[in-house]
Amino acid sequence: MEQNNYQGKLQKATGSGFDAKSTSNEVIKGIDLRGKIAIVTGGNTGIGLETVKTLARAGATVIVPARDVEKAKRNLEGIANVLIEKMDLMNPDSIDAFAEKFLLSGQPLHLLINNAGIMWVPLRRDKRGYESQLATNYLALFQLTAKLWPALKKANGARVVNVSSGGHQFSDFDFEDPNFLNREYETLQGYGQSKTAVNLFSVELDTRAKAYNVRSYSLCPGAVGETELAREAPVDLFQKLGYSDAEGNILPEVAASLKTIPQGASTTLWAATSKLLNDIGGVYCENTDIAALSSNDAIIGGIKSYSLDEKNAKRLWKLSEEMTGIKFDLR
Repeated sequence: MEQNNYQGKLQKATGSGFDAKSTSNEVIKGIDLRGKIAIVTGGNTGIGLETVKTLARAGATVIVPARDVEKAKRNLEGIANVLIEKMDLMNPDSIDAFAEKFLLSGQPLHLLINNAGIMWVPLRRDKRGYESQLATNYLALFQLTAKLWPALKKANGARVVNVSSGGHQFSDFDFEDPNFLNREYETLQGYGQSKTAVNLFSVELDTRAKAYNVRSYSLCPGAVGETELAREAPVDLFQKLGYSDAEGNILPEVAASLKTIPQGASTTLWAATSKLLNDIGGVYCENTDIAALSSNDAIIGGIKSYSLDEKNAKRLWKLSEEMTGIKFDLR
């Protein structure tokens, strides 16, 4: 019987031996990535930068596409096996240009880590009129993966690792109005549906791609301190979520629960390299293992079943092709 993770059928821990406190160095120990090529979006800051450093130390050649190339050069200075290229996830032409340049090199792509994203921003739209969190966190990811598909297939054993978020629990995907044209914009809902889209895409991609020896995963890195991700979030939003007091100070118990950047990158690296996942894909991971299904009333931890729904995964694939103008044909 064909295995897939629709409705979360495969959301069971592997007994990885790791947990929420495991670090990137612990996860990568003993793994040799010499001869492997990886692309990591958002690889010059935060957990993306830690991911790049760790993959490079393990021997991989890592390509980091960046909107601000000079900033990327500063942040990645001195790291061996790293190449920086220009790409802006809010500009579809820029994504195409990056992918076409890579394909012209004739190289296989062993790891595509779609790490870049934005969170809790004011209402903005790209030049197509698409809401920015959906455009950046999901549609750009769909486009980049589709464009790089020939190189992933050529690797004969590739993984696509999509950084999602526990924030998918803020919202299912709104197929009727994904771009907030007819409903009031609420940044948490915009973020939530963009991450639900990442999960739906990941399970559908794995179902379609495993015949070509390409597997796909999504993951929650956890709440990580010292990143730039929430830099535009209004102070009252943190208070609303119970993260801060009335003056905007992060509550001590919240601060104590935050992961370090090496801890935040560990699940990405585990999904990208663990042998325990050689014969399983389409799963959502957290705390350096496969996550459990979340109950309907839970708002922290695990994955909502709507985020792995078969009907919606197939519906989203079709909508994504329409919105990007890309026919993602895996043959």
